[in-house]
Amino acid sequence: MPIKIHHDPEPTLNLTPMIDIVFLLIIFFMVGTKFAEMERQIKLEIPAVKQFAAMTPAPAKRIVNVYRDNTIMMDQRTLTIDELIRELKRARQEYSELAVLIRGDAEGPFHNVVNVLAACRDAGFDKMGIAVRARKQRR
Repeated sequence: MPIKIHHDPEPTLNLTPMIDIVFLLIIFFMVGTKFAEMERQIKLEIPAVKQFAAMTPAPAKRIVNVYRDNTIMMDQRTLTIDELIRELKRARQEYSELAVLIRGDAEGPFHNVVNVLAACRDAGFDKMGIAVRARKQRR
């Protein structure tokens, strides 16, 4: 059996089409940027509306944490019951389908969680839940 002495040339990668595409993309974004700048410079009175709503979908739920010392936190902010009601009413106006999840401390008095549930009801929420975790069963 003869031994092959001839070496095949290394395949080369043709970068010309990729460079062409990169230049076309650069030109496209440069022209698009110019149009955006020109649009902002147009003197135009934009119409006002009476009511507006958020254009993004509502978050799945708002989470309210209730600690054993009756500290109430939502969105990393400590709130009183009245502040909580105001915040929840504002959130409900933006997203009518919003739900609330209440996470109460297992060692804290249950009436703290009940007060937050009542505040959610006062804010107009009908989709509420209480977070619990499953106990491991002993065998």
